[in-house]
Amino acid sequence: MTQPINSKAKDVVLQTCGMTSGWMEKTKTVLRHDEGVRFQPYRDTVGKLTIGVGRNLDDVGISDMTVDQMLEEDICKAVSSAKAIFGGQFDTMTPLRQIAIVNMLFNLGEPRFKRFFMTIAAIKRNDFKSAKDHAMHSRWAKQVGARAQRVVSMLEDNKDIYPS
Repeated sequence: MTQPINSKAKDVVLQTCGMTSGWMEKTKTVLRHDEGVRFQPYRDTVGKLTIGVGRNLDDVGISDMTVDQMLEEDICKAVSSAKAIFGGQFDTMTPLRQIAIVNMLFNLGEPRFKRFFMTIAAIKRNDFKSAKDHAMHSRWAKQVGARAQRVVSMLEDNKDIYPS
């Protein structure tokens, strides 16, 4: 579920273009009406890859703020999946182990992650060595290579191996 832009981010947008919030809301309404709103990328009438309300991804791309907003939404989705799979146990795990699980869920998506029956069972037993071994013998580990090594090492050893 998409969360509204927080007021701080909204203030940044308004300060950047120097318009009032009332003007901005009316302009958004007008553009949503004329451009339409698309939640999946599509090709516009001249063939440009577009998303949202006429955002030309081919020529304009997205801002760092938009990247962070999308990333945070996706992280929250992965956390929600982790809590659904591991229940209250997820909240009792160390932050590093939570991050490792969220990393896998982020990369795989919940449906594919749920097929890691042995890995999930080992995590539920707090047997992180077995969880690592099972995960490393998967097609996912072969596909993502060094990422899998980093993620499962963090899961097993509970050590931060990523740059700050």
